[in-house]
Amino acid sequence: AQQGRVREKSYGKQKIYFADQEQLPAASDVELRGLDGEIATLSAKVQALQQSCRQLEAELKDLNSSMTTPEMAKETEQLRKDCASYTEKLERIKSATNHVTPEEKEKVCSEQKLYCKEWRRRKRMATELLDAILEGYPKSKKQFFEEVGIETDEEHNVTLPA
Repeated sequence: AQQGRVREKSYGKQKIYFADQEQLPAASDVELRGLDGEIATLSAKVQALQQSCRQLEAELKDLNSSMTTPEMAKETEQLRKDCASYTEKLERIKSATNHVTPEEKEKVCSEQKLYCKEWRRRKRMATELLDAILEGYPKSKKQFFEEVGIETDEEHNVTLPA
């Protein structure tokens, strides 16, 4: 500091030493523009490399998450076994002789509709009758059902087919 190579600044009890920039040569405008251009070129290069790095990392992630060749071979073998068992099952079903004729199927469907309709009608009639009785009954509906011995569809988790 006494020789003038570095400068000294005092802040209370502390002293700070730093290089004297007046002794350094000043850069011309042409040199500054050249350095700015070099900085811009290097910044563009850094961005291009970062983009390339991101693409390569994404590709690596895809490759790591995909199946390996032995895993694919196992999967293919398993799928072939499944396919063979399904075709065998299909052949057994096709060769079965106890097929239902369309007439039988239609008859069963019509009977089911008839029985469901009757079920709804009888349930509605029973509900109306029980509601009429419960109007004058002093106890709760649940107690009445227990005394009389009525079991509802809901108690047995039974629902009418659509």
